[in-house]
Amino acid sequence: MKTLPLTTRVLAAAAWAAVLSLSAAGAIAQELKIGYVNSERVLREAAPAKAAQARLEGEFSKREKELSEQGARLKASAERLEKEGPTLAESERARRQRELVEQDREMQRRRREFQEDLTQRKNEELQAVVERANRVIKQIFEQEKYDVILQEAIFAGPRVDITEKVIKALNGAPPAAPR
Repeated sequence: MKTLPLTTRVLAAAAWAAVLSLSAAGAIAQELKIGYVNSERVLREAAPAKAAQARLEGEFSKREKELSEQGARLKASAERLEKEGPTLAESERARRQRELVEQDREMQRRRREFQEDLTQRKNEELQAVVERANRVIKQIFEQEKYDVILQEAIFAGPRVDITEKVIKALNGAPPAAPR
């Protein structure tokens, strides 16, 4: 009897082990109740997420408008200086350039503060929505006796996708009956 080379025997054993584990995993997976939640969709479509976005817009729109207006004034001043520069005395031109540089520095500082404040508030609002969504997901998990609910997946079929159920619960609608 001829013996197969070692690499062929190892590959055959690995293939056989893979087949056995896949069939066992398939049997186990059929017994498990698995759910999937598309977090991005929840944060985009749920009423609490939309309300948080509206709060942020209301809170920061005035400052954003002020920054835009300040930027427009600064640009207009720079254009005016460029246009009038050749006719101005050297000392006057230098003074106005210093003022523009100082105004630009102040505007950049205000923009950074605005972005930092906006980022902090977005994170606070997002955290509140995520915590609420997680409570809803846990409630669905317990009520419907799921074995696992995933929030990150490369692919998930519609059979396990419970995103709509989570959104409805967050919006205050009673969740649909379990499948």
